[in-house]
Amino acid sequence: MTFRNLKPLTLALAVTVALAACQKAEAPADTVAAPEPAPAPLVDLATLKTPLISLQAADLDTSVSACTDLDQFVNAKWLAANPVPADRTTWGSFELLAERSLEIQQKLVENLAARTDASGTAKLIGDVWATGMDEAAINAAGLAPIQPILDSIAALESGEAVAEWLRASYAKGQGYVFGFGPSPDFKNSTLNIAYAGQGGLGLPDKGYYFDDKHAAIREAYVAHIANILKLAGADEATAAEQAKAVMDFETRLAKVSMSSEELSRDVSKYYNPVTLADADALTPNFPWSKFFESQGVAAPEMFSLAQPDFHKEVSAMLADVPVATWQAYLRYQAVDNAAPFLADAFAQENFNFYGKTLRGQQEMQPRWKRVLNTINGQMGEALGQEYVQVAFSPEAKERMQQLVGNLSEALKARIENLEWMGEDTKAKALEKWAAFTPKIGYPDKWRDWSGLQTGRDSYVANLMAANAFNYQFNLAKIGQPVDKTEWQMSPQTVNAYYNPLANEIVFPAAILQPPFFDANADDALNYGGIGAVIGHEMIHGYDDQGSRFGASGNFENWWSDKDKTGFEERTGKLVAQFDGYESIDGLHVNGKLTLGENIADLGGLAVAYDALQRELSTKKVAEIDGYTQDQRFFMNWATVWRRNFKPEELKVRLQTDPHAPARFRAIGAPSNLPVFAAAFGCKEGDAMVRPADAQVAIW
Repeated sequence: MTFRNLKPLTLALAVTVALAACQKAEAPADTVAAPEPAPAPLVDLATLKTPLISLQAADLDTSVSACTDLDQFVNAKWLAANPVPADRTTWGSFELLAERSLEIQQKLVENLAARTDASGTAKLIGDVWATGMDEAAINAAGLAPIQPILDSIAALESGEAVAEWLRASYAKGQGYVFGFGPSPDFKNSTLNIAYAGQGGLGLPDKGYYFDDKHAAIREAYVAHIANILKLAGADEATAAEQAKAVMDFETRLAKVSMSSEELSRDVSKYYNPVTLADADALTPNFPWSKFFESQGVAAPEMFSLAQPDFHKEVSAMLADVPVATWQAYLRYQAVDNAAPFLADAFAQENFNFYGKTLRGQQEMQPRWKRVLNTINGQMGEALGQEYVQVAFSPEAKERMQQLVGNLSEALKARIENLEWMGEDTKAKALEKWAAFTPKIGYPDKWRDWSGLQTGRDSYVANLMAANAFNYQFNLAKIGQPVDKTEWQMSPQTVNAYYNPLANEIVFPAAILQPPFFDANADDALNYGGIGAVIGHEMIHGYDDQGSRFGASGNFENWWSDKDKTGFEERTGKLVAQFDGYESIDGLHVNGKLTLGENIADLGGLAVAYDALQRELSTKKVAEIDGYTQDQRFFMNWATVWRRNFKPEELKVRLQTDPHAPARFRAIGAPSNLPVFAAAFGCKEGDAMVRPADAQVAIW
């Protein structure tokens, strides 16, 4: 089963592949131009309950100097008054905007579901919503919606039969063990090729299977596996025995998997071009020639068999792992992946481990939020087409275009004035700058959903249909030209991203609200908010991984050896800076894992500051609440990173998230900028002023 939703990537470096074992990511847009959408139901934004965060003088903790701790000065009072809600694991600026987006979406889907004459995307959304909200019908169905899958697993008699079962399951959009899908060829970014990558693990990262600090999580995970198997019909003794076998099975996969740090900090590990013959020789028990044929995909001249050691091991396991163990593993995966969409007992057990034990969430989100999250995962762009009609104005898009232009010019100037970079490399950097493609608000063309059939009989059946539809939609891209009008996030997503394979920066509509963007705010707030985000996404094109792609999106080296060495010396200092931040219980930030985001924060904030100075050069702005524009710029930067975490969630992120915890993003970049110290009159020796020999300046 493949219904567990992925969080959107803030950086598309994980290749659209993110190949998350089972095609759980949201499908991108199609190339079909849709007709003008029908008028959407009106949503009165003034009636929304979720407040917007904005910089307020009353929130400032003036007992703490900005020179000592910018985060505490700006955010301490708000954070103390706003603990993480029981149905969340984090709470802050991003979550409040996401909550507000969900409120709008709820009003939209309720209206769509009530229409008796709905057609097109309105019908699709209405059907999933109606069946997802029918708790009585879901509980009455029990395990029945996936019983045919379980029966087919029970009938397996050999490793060869398991391989055939996997091929047939993928063809239905039901992926297990590894991820498979299209993404641009690293060497020819105008063409989509197939990528196959690692997967199959139930824990967040390979370290969870081996590190002593995760022993309690491993124990809880084995208990969770047993509980799922018992809900699926196994007696207690059998469930306990099979749970241990499943854990051993996953541990074997984990040994040959790459860690989050390895994959995040070396994007080349996604790219291992091979011929079908070479792939078949590597994995004789799982021939890829048969796999492509079973998926209805023409045999390619080559594809990327990423993480080849992983696939080699899977092939070996098809021969030497008992069929009974494969059955236990597949049965557990099938039930657990579908659990959030099955009867309450299954959903609760899934939440108890993944939500409460692993991440510290105290209560399951209400059903309406869970169903909306599912709609966003399966048909997010269809809902986005409705969302932007009520939540994003043409004026906002126009103002964003101006800001992007201003930030772009500021970045160009910084590149031109880099003292440490040679002229040849600088020319290539500027060539890449000139080729940036900005996307704002929503796609120019909407995806065509014709062919997807849904109804009002079964929630899981609707999700299976959507999953299969999205999978086949993606398969059709293999061997075809890349459509650069596609989006990897829906408009209602509170996020932004840079895609190196298209050299594009993308800003969905939902992030274009306070504290990021406010058409009525002073320049300092907009440049310290969305301006810094724009700069951040642009700088991703020049971070430790984005800088390995050229202007056209191809994976290529455009650096001189001397300039590359100089770049790595500077990024090494940034790694050391973040390695030094202690987060919780003696655990430190991983400076290498978070390097790309930290480079983007540092460069993006500097570029946004320069752009603000250009804006202010033609006007004089009086102090507001006693603070200058420079001060308010940095204060709003900190407001963006206002965020509380549950301790368990924070520990998971420290091991798996390429973003540093929000507090360190608030203070990390400003402490390297002399203009921050000047804005607040900070002196050498103040905590927010890094010593001159430790200050990091890159872009």
